[in-house]
Amino acid sequence: MKKFLKILGVILGLLVAYCLLAMLFFDSKCHNEQSVKINAPKEKVWQNVNSMKAFNIWNPWMKMDPNLKVTYKGNAGEVGDGYTWKGNDDVGEGEQEITAIVPGERVATSMHFLKPMDDRATSDLILATEGSGTKATWTIDYDIETVYKPMKPLMTWQMNKSFSEGLEKLKMLSEK
Repeated sequence: MKKFLKILGVILGLLVAYCLLAMLFFDSKCHNEQSVKINAPKEKVWQNVNSMKAFNIWNPWMKMDPNLKVTYKGNAGEVGDGYTWKGNDDVGEGEQEITAIVPGERVATSMHFLKPMDDRATSDLILATEGSGTKATWTIDYDIETVYKPMKPLMTWQMNKSFSEGLEKLKMLSEK
């Protein structure tokens, strides 16, 4: 029993040490970025990223709640095009809006998460011609509070997993 308690104490000590070091030394700025090569011209890929409705066809978070309520606003494919969502605990509640567009090349958005916590992020979808196809790059930038810094590696892993899933769906749609 003593050996078990000793091992448990060491594990808890390491966990506490990791959390303290993460809170002290991990940056509060987070940046995730994933890219995919799509065998389709940039103009075809652009049709799948140039509005919030088009984006939500391949957005990986849309499938996490079959009863998700989405309300669109603004003119599709223009600055101000956006939507609000309200769903289960997996997707929460928030809004996303296009803040800048470079036709055929880039869509920039801002996100305001309302639930489960109030938070903000910015995201870009960038298209570049690569050979006879298109390189699509999806980025997100956000800040995390000090208390959540120990979870940063898990958050990065989950975000990269979701980005990869979404970009693969974008690739399939664009290559049809």
